[in-house]
Amino acid sequence: MTRRLSQVLNPQLITLNVRSTQRSDALSEVARLLEGHSDVVDFDGLYRDLLARERLDTTCLGNGIALPHARTEHVRKIVMAVGRSTSGVFFENGHETVRLMFVFGSPESDPGGYLQLVGLLCRIIKDPAHREALLNASTPEAFVRQVLDLEAKVLGVASAA
Repeated sequence: MTRRLSQVLNPQLITLNVRSTQRSDALSEVARLLEGHSDVVDFDGLYRDLLARERLDTTCLGNGIALPHARTEHVRKIVMAVGRSTSGVFFENGHETVRLMFVFGSPESDPGGYLQLVGLLCRIIKDPAHREALLNASTPEAFVRQVLDLEAKVLGVASAA
């Protein structure tokens, strides 16, 4: 079964106004959206794993996008939170200012599902018009609708929105 972003995307887990401009503070701000999520067994453990992964290497993908992530025992299923910053967040380890952060927690037992979602996300955001549409979504609900439409477009299927 193909994993879809629509399966993990939730308007309550999206902030379109990240206030922090420093990487660690912004990561905390976005990751905190996952605190209390039913599939997060231990938020503090997940957050520690996100920070540990960030220390290994940059999670910047280019074009103002970052994908902080962790394969961890602290989630039951793949979870994702999204943060958008108007002013940008400087990721010093990638020497890049990021405007969109997709924060993933993935069970260690499901590397294939995580790779499917990341691959799909990369197919969506590689197109400048798609990135612009996500940067211009007016509400978390509009952001979700935009992702669903773009997901359907790159998969060549009818939109779930």
